[in-house]
Amino acid sequence: MPLKKICFVGLENLPVLSRDYNKHGIGGEQVQHTLLARALAKRGFPVTMIVADYGQPPVLTVDGIRVIRSHTFTGGLPVLRFIHPRLTYLWSALRRADADVYYVSCASVHVGIVALFAQLHGRKLIFRIAHDSDCEPKNLIIRYWRDKKIYEYGLRRASTILAQTVKQEQALKANYGLSSKIATMLVEPMQNEISFADRSIDVLWVNNIRGFKRPDLMLELARRLPNVSFHMVGGPMPDSEKMYEEIQAAAKLIPNLTFHGRVPYHDVNDYYERTKVFVNTSDSEGFPNSYLQSWRRGAPTVAFFDPDSTIKRFNLGVAAGSMDEMVEAVTRLIGSPGVWKECSDRCKAYMDRDYGDDKVLVPYIEAIG
Repeated sequence: MPLKKICFVGLENLPVLSRDYNKHGIGGEQVQHTLLARALAKRGFPVTMIVADYGQPPVLTVDGIRVIRSHTFTGGLPVLRFIHPRLTYLWSALRRADADVYYVSCASVHVGIVALFAQLHGRKLIFRIAHDSDCEPKNLIIRYWRDKKIYEYGLRRASTILAQTVKQEQALKANYGLSSKIATMLVEPMQNEISFADRSIDVLWVNNIRGFKRPDLMLELARRLPNVSFHMVGGPMPDSEKMYEEIQAAAKLIPNLTFHGRVPYHDVNDYYERTKVFVNTSDSEGFPNSYLQSWRRGAPTVAFFDPDSTIKRFNLGVAAGSMDEMVEAVTRLIGSPGVWKECSDRCKAYMDRDYGDDKVLVPYIEAIG
């Protein structure tokens, strides 16, 4: 029996999938779509991806993945552009993909649109939760009431819902009465193994600059540890441009902090390989790709957000409860090569044990059917 055709609907995926377009911004879900699509294509699945119009040809092939162009992000008249070109172009792309299974992640209006298409054409929809707020009706990161209702329409019609964590699984059941299955994430392999002494970055922070990521706390941490070198990577997000400018300006006044702004995905793994400690200051997340990228490269994580208590349970760094605890944890790891080496080895062993591609792919392949 031939493998089923799967289509990933991720309008912002192209900058991760193709280096030719990496000047545009990215997020964690674009990385996961791309890694998953590549892994499935490598195993013989016919894979299509629908992306926005970045100026590329209508159809192209990248890494064995057929890429179909949809609408631009800015075209059309306000209000009316929801119907045309956004809905009309996306619907056309869904039809041209002609997949057996459509895959969407992250709460958005696209979940509802793809669900309706799948229902009308007898296809399956897989939805994967990307952020804890995707399971919380009052905290959805969706701007318009209309789009929230369309998302919830799609959520209730998904053939399979995949969650990143037990917390998400429980929240989805409690708030929507829907069941889900845990599916962990893929991560690219380490290219260079660098010793503690040869790592040139003491502390690394990588995130999009937006409110709940709390970039201001990274600045505070750098101020409190003037003898530690900090590097900050992150680009502006829509509606957060002012915050980006403020963080960038404040960072320039901190001598031990290097602010890089947005760094293309294809270059960012070099920063993870050169860092001793990865720091996350977010109030909320899903399961950050950055944790996996750090652990794969032996960099312990010090963070306020600890999904399913993973950092604490497996001793992969420190789950800090306050800024004082974060300062103490960074100081101890940076100042004690032996302590760092033990933690670094645990991080790599954890990734080797639980995040091999064949193991991670099991729930996705089962969902495809």
